Amino acid sequence: MFFALTDEQQAFASTVTEFLAERFDLEAVRGVVEDPAGDGHPLTLWKGLADQGALAVLVPEEHDGLGLGLVDAQVVARALGAGVAPGPWLATVLAAEAVRIAGSAEQQSRWLPALAAGETVGTVALRGEGGAWDGSGITVDATSAEGESTSRLNGSASPVDYPAVAGLIVVAATDASGTPGLYLVEAGASGLTVRDQHTYDGTARVGAVEFADTPAEALPNGDAAAVRALLARGAVLNAADLVGVAREALTRTVAYDRDRNQFGVPVGSFQALKHALADLHVAVTMAEHAVLFAAHALDTDDPGVEIAVAVAGSKASDAAWNATGAMIQFFGGIGFTWEHEAHFFYKRARRRAPLFGSAAEHREALAALTM
Repeated sequence: MFFALTDEQQAFASTVTEFLAERFDLEAVRGVVEDPAGDGHPLTLWKGLADQGALAVLVPEEHDGLGLGLVDAQVVARALGAGVAPGPWLATVLAAEAVRIAGSAEQQSRWLPALAAGETVGTVALRGEGGAWDGSGITVDATSAEGESTSRLNGSASPVDYPAVAGLIVVAATDASGTPGLYLVEAGASGLTVRDQHTYDGTARVGAVEFADTPAEALPNGDAAAVRALLARGAVLNAADLVGVAREALTRTVAYDRDRNQFGVPVGSFQALKHALADLHVAVTMAEHAVLFAAHALDTDDPGVEIAVAVAGSKASDAAWNATGAMIQFFGGIGFTWEHEAHFFYKRARRRAPLFGSAAEHREALAALTM
């Protein structure tokens, strides 16, 4: 089978890339990185993404979205990764996906237009602190009073992207029988505490979210299958960000070593470097195609979607890890300095690589699926 991005999808990716180059380049990224006390949520970038439809990409048209698929969304994620762009794009898109997949008509009408327009920042708390990516560290108790059912959450989730600026948190939690489900918690809810967590990746802000008898609204279709679907989408979009990081890191490294001279010749002409960079190009290209196919598989309900997601997650993590490590090394002495941008790519890759499952976890899943 041969498939590729359509002209419209390529144009969408170019629009985001050009916006970042013109309105939020690496100097702007550095401003966020060097302001650790800031919320890491630059409104110029956020408004630009909203205006271009990047936040509305997966939201149905009847809720003011573009009604597109994961293939379209992954081109945005890849562009944001290449630009090491800060902000809660992925967190908000996943929150909207949870409401789209598992929410009632009323919940969709209330939340999807606001998330698509960037009026509300969303995030997802899918990992119980110290636990697996299924909410097993958070419990839910359902109580009934005067004919109304109320869900209350207890426990903590970590890491959570941008919880301090989120107006809506989608939480994966388990009931008394251990069955996972999805719940909505609004900012300012009683018993909700957000605790900042330091991360070496200055292009992001993460935290732990703690629940103490916190009222929550259940997503009526938020069963175990919905949790798995949301995790799969998160894994693919995170992998797309990683391959964007990997490709940009490799491109910058190749350009630098093509021009940098040593012993009177470009260092890129040295055989050891050429072989290493060629191997990285192959690995990054394979990861790019794996991510594209995984997004396509999710869009089309391909029977091999679980395998596709596991392959994409493992390859993207490895490619980003290796390409950004090579960037640090092959830029020579300057690649180790704070003043150079190499560490933006390196740290982003290191932080994102284990999200929604590490490369090793994806390979374990792949082995189980193919035995």
